[in-house]
Amino acid sequence: MIKAVPKPIEEIIDLVKNFHKVLIVGCDGCVTVCEAGGLKEVQILAASLRLYFTQAKQRLDIDEATLTRQCDREYLGQLKDRIDAYDAVVSLACGCGVQFLAERYQDKIVYPGVNTCFMGVDLERGVYAERCQACGKCILASTGGICPIARCSKRMLNGPCGGSEKGKCEVNPDIDCGWQLIFDRLKILGQLDRFEQPVEPKNWASSRDGGPRKIVREDLRL
Repeated sequence: MIKAVPKPIEEIIDLVKNFHKVLIVGCDGCVTVCEAGGLKEVQILAASLRLYFTQAKQRLDIDEATLTRQCDREYLGQLKDRIDAYDAVVSLACGCGVQFLAERYQDKIVYPGVNTCFMGVDLERGVYAERCQACGKCILASTGGICPIARCSKRMLNGPCGGSEKGKCEVNPDIDCGWQLIFDRLKILGQLDRFEQPVEPKNWASSRDGGPRKIVREDLRL
């Protein structure tokens, strides 16, 4: 899932301080799971802003809403009868949701309320780790289910680089060497022969390096 963290409250205060009426919109998707942008976080942000502006003796009306997903037109449409009443919107969705909300309501100021980080997993509550960079051509079948694009600091398709020490990355000794993890996993699986088979050069056109990407699933289109 997409992982995000809340923006500092000072940054959001600075964004909305010149408005009179602001709508905070959460997303019940990924950012709810990582506790950055769901209903609870909408309520906390709204309460914090109300407290700040009350103490500052500055009027700012704040309302709250959440949508099932902000990356889906169907759910964005649920705001159409109320969004005109606000000077600006603070979206607690990921960067996709913020942009899609702004596209749907082009005359409305939409600010991000979170910093979108990466696609990752929950190691434990409040600890999230990157696992995928959405390169567009998955090679996990060749690497024991461990992605060298996301987990090797150098994004090496054929490793290791030789710089790791005691299984830790030379770029950052706090993280595991991705290729050490791949080796260990293939050993457990009895597939170390794959470790010696070079991965074919990657066509990076399917990654972000090829420009903005688009998926067209003709089998799903109406």
